[in-house]
Amino acid sequence: MNRKSLISVGVLLGVSAAALFANEAAAVPAAAPAAGSSLAAVKYIAAAIAVGIACIAGGMAVGRIGAAAMGAMSENAELSGKALPFVGLAEGICLWGFLVALLIILL
Repeated sequence: MNRKSLISVGVLLGVSAAALFANEAAAVPAAAPAAGSSLAAVKYIAAAIAVGIACIAGGMAVGRIGAAAMGAMSENAELSGKALPFVGLAEGICLWGFLVALLIILL
């Protein structure tokens, strides 16, 4: 990722966090049901962002590692067993994103 996209993702996460804390601070007893539904919406959006970014990053990692592994195996076929665990590690990024989203929703 280039620097602009990292900055834009950071700004988006910062604004989302600020909106979350502003909703909790501005909640008054008379508006409790509206604040609860708003908080639930923010939780679902945060979970979707966690899974989305993790899956995009995992896909980019698998693409690059897979291309390098195929290039290495074309030169030496014995390297296939050594390259496969690295692809699995890159796919694990998606699982961590799912676990984070699950914790966001449940907690």
